[in-house]
Order: sequence, then C-alpha cells, then structure tokens
Amino acid sequence: MLESGKQHEDAKKEALRGDFIYEPEAEDILRRLLPVYLETEIYRALLESAASFLAAQMTAMRNASKNANELIDRLTLAMNRARQAAITQEILEVVAGADALMN
Repeated sequence: MLESGKQHEDAKKEALRGDFIYEPEAEDILRRLLPVYLETEIYRALLESAASFLAAQMTAMRNASKNANELIDRLTLAMNRARQAAITQEILEVVAGADALMN
C-alpha cells in the first residue's frame, strides 16, 4: 500500500514535469538566459526613457510654437492699431489745417 502511494506520487511529479527533455539542463538554460533577459529589460527601460523624453520635448516645442504664434498675433494687432491711430492723427491734422485755411 505504501509502495503504491509512493509510485502514484512519483507518477504525479513526472506528469507535472511533462514529457520534455532539456538539453542542456534547465539550470544551464536559466543561467544563460537570465543575463540576456536582464540586459533586454534594462535596454527596454532605457528606450522607454528616451521615448518619454522626446515626447516631452515635442510637447514643449508644440506649446512654445503655439505661444509664439499667439504673441505674434497680439503684437501684429497692436502694431496695426498704432499704425491706424497714426494715420487717423495725420488725417485729423490735415483736415484741421485745411479748415484753418478756409476760415
């Protein structure tokens, strides 16, 4: 009875392992793959960091361009108002001078 229980337990363990034959041994595979995996994960993290930096830089440049265009629009409007005020002032002076000559 005890012997059949042990055989049954061994059969369960064997079934869990599967029908795979590792060559080289699983420990050797792990020893070889672990450094590659770590290197790949570090490289992935560095790439994500660089991509994040570039995305932030693009956003900052987009915002700077938008702000510059808004500033250009405000300054253009102010310049046009000042130019129009100067033209209006000249017209008023000419009209006032002509009115003074007529009187």
